[in-house]
Amino acid sequence: MRHLGLNRALVITGVAALLALSGVATGHDSAQAFDPSRAPKIQDRLLDGFASVEFDMAKNGPEQGFKPSDYFPRGSGTCAQNLSSNIKVNQNCLNVSDPDLQGRAQAQNETTVAVNPFNTQQLIAASNDYRLGDGGCYPSYSLDGGRNWNDTVLPYGFTRGAAFGAAREYWNSCGDPFVIGYDTKGNAYFGALQFNRGQPTTNTPDVSSAVYVWRSTQNAGASWNFPGRAVTEDYDTTGATLQDKPYGTIDNHVGSPFQNRIYVTWTNFASDGTAYIFESYSSDYGEHFSPPHLVSANAPELCANTFGVATPNGSCNENQFSQPLVGPDGTLYVVYDNYNNAVKGNDNRNQILLSKSTDGGNTFTSPVKVADYYDLPDCATYQDGKDLGRACVPEKGPTSNSVFRATNYPVAAVNPTNPSQVVVSFGSYINPHSNEANGCVPAGFNPATGANLYTGVKTPGACNDDILLSVSNDGGGTFTGTATDPRALPSVTQDPGQATTDQFWQWMAFTKTGKLAVSYYDRQQGSDETTGYSDVSLSGSGDLTSFVTQRVTSGSMPPPTQFSGLFFGDYSGLAAWDNANPVWMDTRNPELFSCPGTSAPAVCTATAPGAPASPLNDQDIYTANVPVPSK
Repeated sequence: MRHLGLNRALVITGVAALLALSGVATGHDSAQAFDPSRAPKIQDRLLDGFASVEFDMAKNGPEQGFKPSDYFPRGSGTCAQNLSSNIKVNQNCLNVSDPDLQGRAQAQNETTVAVNPFNTQQLIAASNDYRLGDGGCYPSYSLDGGRNWNDTVLPYGFTRGAAFGAAREYWNSCGDPFVIGYDTKGNAYFGALQFNRGQPTTNTPDVSSAVYVWRSTQNAGASWNFPGRAVTEDYDTTGATLQDKPYGTIDNHVGSPFQNRIYVTWTNFASDGTAYIFESYSSDYGEHFSPPHLVSANAPELCANTFGVATPNGSCNENQFSQPLVGPDGTLYVVYDNYNNAVKGNDNRNQILLSKSTDGGNTFTSPVKVADYYDLPDCATYQDGKDLGRACVPEKGPTSNSVFRATNYPVAAVNPTNPSQVVVSFGSYINPHSNEANGCVPAGFNPATGANLYTGVKTPGACNDDILLSVSNDGGGTFTGTATDPRALPSVTQDPGQATTDQFWQWMAFTKTGKLAVSYYDRQQGSDETTGYSDVSLSGSGDLTSFVTQRVTSGSMPPPTQFSGLFFGDYSGLAAWDNANPVWMDTRNPELFSCPGTSAPAVCTATAPGAPASPLNDQDIYTANVPVPSK
């Protein structure tokens, strides 16, 4: 996830203020308060969606949900469950919200999942879960290979408060969940971001943020230790820093020099406008974590400027969406988006970098360039002014219903049959299928927001987002995408119908035999590209060259409408071992409201603006167990 939707009334205009700032931020310290209302615009582009949708309330004052005007009875009072071969993961029934709190107490989004390689019948999945009204953490676990699921509650209400000057620190929100995985002794690990939203949303000034890890000891995710163990904590009543977008992994390779070491990375947003990636590890089963280590080191040859203006000292100081992963030899890799690359003219590409550690996460190499990529287009420019300052995936039709924030991010995996092979997947709006002859041409950045502009965004057969690959065969030393234009990189999305349609939000993993599985949202089915509907597909390959695609969803999903359609989540996960288990946000079930103006309690649905026949929709989490296709 990314982006920052904080109070923009006093936001700094332009990027000159950002570019005048330099120096490496620390994991905890800041010289001045991180005031969201004065944050540089690039912070708006980078901060993740979970944090943004929570902090948006500080901008809007009282909750500003959609107010339905066209109600009709739902009919059946039963809870929707499986949809054909698609299996519902979260087992709660949909709460019935007041119309002005649309999405609150209801939505699930941003999925994460892991399979136990030592007992592949065990899986754990999770998402941002709003059933308590605010973002919460509710893992689900399966003991039969993903065919049936049970919910469990993570004990995240408060943590030890030593770092915050009290016996306890209570938290408003828990989200950005990540299933770290299983160790070789059968324990499972789960991490998440927690933060408080401060005033005026609450009556306390506490805006602290932290990342914690919990352990499930030999019961496959059914229960978790309390309280969570701190990875990083920032006590804050002024907004000096914000910890954001954590992700984790575990070295469960038997014989690795760092066997069972847990790694967590995150982005540190600081008051000087920087966003550096940090890492911390635990070598005692998640009981304690090391001090933070800087991952995104400066590299003048890679980080020359930001939006065309020189970056002082070659600082790689604008990063987001890190993912750590471990090879069988114990090497730790971290991939992440970086926004300090040089561009010329109307070119608006960004770059993916990789740093690695061979000493168990204590030190990292200088970053290596994995590939360039083109981010999704500025939403407000192409979707009738909606969702200012963020990117989205515009449909090609005359409507503007697809306005949820979206970004292209990297996901990496090490081939278990070839430990020197590191594969990175990512989305790119300019790719081998983008038809620049039909008008799909980069057109620089929106000067007000820094978001990407293109010609041909709404033109059928012109622009479309593809999932691309960059491969290293020397343990992350060099990549095929380092000096290759995204227009010439191999695409995972090779079906004929995908040549002119959008694919986005991929995740990937290798099976135990070395097949690569990549899942993603896909608009090649029916009229999806015109209406903004989506499916989930899975592509598989045994040679990283030829991919076979299989539709996973049993029916197309309408554009999300919860949170006024602006926040669908920012990513969607996948696990693989024998088969693949994609886990996604699904919008096919209707959203429920308390009927206003009635003499007795009643349940209603509502129609979405601009689409009278389409009811507003829920966000549930679904999965499927899919054999990985390949030639």
